[in-house]
Amino acid sequence: MWSLAWPWMLLMLPLPLLVRWLLPAVSGTTEAGLKVPSFAGFDVLADRSEVELLLNWRLWLAVIAWLLLVLSSARPERIGDELDVPVSGRNLMLAVDLSGSMDAKDFELAGRRVDRLTATKAVASDFIGRREGDRIGLILFGERAYLQVPLTLDRETVKTLLLEAFIGLAGEKTAIGDAITLAVKRIYDQEETGEDQVLVLLTDGANTAGEVDPLKAAELAAQIGLRIYTIGIGAEQMVVSSITGGMRRVNPSADLDEDTLTKIAQQTGGRYFRAVDTAGLQEIYRLLDEMEPVAEPEAGFRPVKSLYYWPLGGAFCLVLLLSVFNLLAGFRPGQRRKFIKVKTHAG
Repeated sequence: MWSLAWPWMLLMLPLPLLVRWLLPAVSGTTEAGLKVPSFAGFDVLADRSEVELLLNWRLWLAVIAWLLLVLSSARPERIGDELDVPVSGRNLMLAVDLSGSMDAKDFELAGRRVDRLTATKAVASDFIGRREGDRIGLILFGERAYLQVPLTLDRETVKTLLLEAFIGLAGEKTAIGDAITLAVKRIYDQEETGEDQVLVLLTDGANTAGEVDPLKAAELAAQIGLRIYTIGIGAEQMVVSSITGGMRRVNPSADLDEDTLTKIAQQTGGRYFRAVDTAGLQEIYRLLDEMEPVAEPEAGFRPVKSLYYWPLGGAFCLVLLLSVFNLLAGFRPGQRRKFIKVKTHAG
């Protein structure tokens, strides 16, 4: 779409005519004259002068140059198609437990029994795919905490590296405090931070390793405004074979420290969730989408490209051309100007 940023500048178009009409005519300064017997024939000469004026190509070039100059002052521009404004979402860190206990097969996925990590990968991958606009980072922790993916807008890379993780990669124990501390450090070191800082920490046990106490790490998180949502994963009961050959029910989540996970969430303004099956885990991530909604795109904008320099350049070229012709016309070799004084004798 084409437009004029300053259309009122077009009011300048009749300015040369106004100047011609309003300013007094320039009086003649020559003294030369020519004796003629009468005024007969002067009307024909006047009509011929007007015709020659209209046919004067230099005059038309000057008119076109003026039109281009006024058009340039009106600032023509081309308005492009509407584009979505890139949204600036939150910094979202995911911390996933890879300790040995995540190998417990107390979850179901697509009708088959799977371990906790497999169910976590499936549900968390869908969650990551929905977080358009957020900078997402991935921390894997067990006995030690590792930054697998720094904060990035590349959600596909985060999903790929999450799916490639395996149990025992970071050790058999659980270092919850170290995982939180690592998330705090990575978010604190960010030069460009979003308005919201969020950590989603998923584990199935208690803090049994690491150098930092989980509650102390939560204090550090609260200081930089990092909100922590903790998820305790694991079924509440599971049927297993006994030594005598019979079946017995056990609690596979007996080691889950729900009290500490709840305090971590409360201390940082987050919330603690309990996932006992795959459906419950999916519901938790759906609730996280509601509690930490994806940033909506702002009102679209149209890119504007200014084009004033094209008519301005055309006007400049025409004026330059006229100047060259006038200069050449005024310096023809051997030509001398004659001034003739006209005297008439009527009767």
